[in-house]
Amino acid sequence: MGKRYFCDYCDRSFQDNLHNRKKHLNGVQHLRAKRLWYDLFRDAAAILQEEQTKKPCRKFLQTGQCDFGSNCRFSHMTEQDLEKLSAQVQGEQRSKELRQEGADVPPGTIEDWLEKRAKRLSMAQSN
Repeated sequence: MGKRYFCDYCDRSFQDNLHNRKKHLNGVQHLRAKRLWYDLFRDAAAILQEEQTKKPCRKFLQTGQCDFGSNCRFSHMTEQDLEKLSAQVQGEQRSKELRQEGADVPPGTIEDWLEKRAKRLSMAQSN
C-alpha cells in the first residue's frame, strides 16, 4: 500500500509522495489549521494589540455570527471583551514585574488555588 503521511494540524492522512505532500502543505485548509494551532499559544498582549488595530465586524455585531469566522479581517470582540483582555495583559505584566523583582508569586489560577484549598480542608477534617 505504501507509506502514509499524517498531518497533525489537519488531523488527516494521505499517501506520502512529493506531489501529495506539497499539495497538502500549500493548501488553504492546511494553512488555516496551522494558523489556528499557533494562535492558541499567542500571548494576550499580542492578541490585544492585533484586535485594537482592527475595525469591528458589522455582520458579527448585527447578527452575532460571521461567515468568515476566525479568518475575518475585522474584530469580533466587544468593548467588554477588549477591557477583559487589557486587564489580563496588565495582570500578566504586574506578575512579570514582581517575578523580576524577586517577589514570591504563586503560579496558577484561582481554580487551582481553590482545588488545593478544598483538598487541604478535607485533609484537615479527616485528621
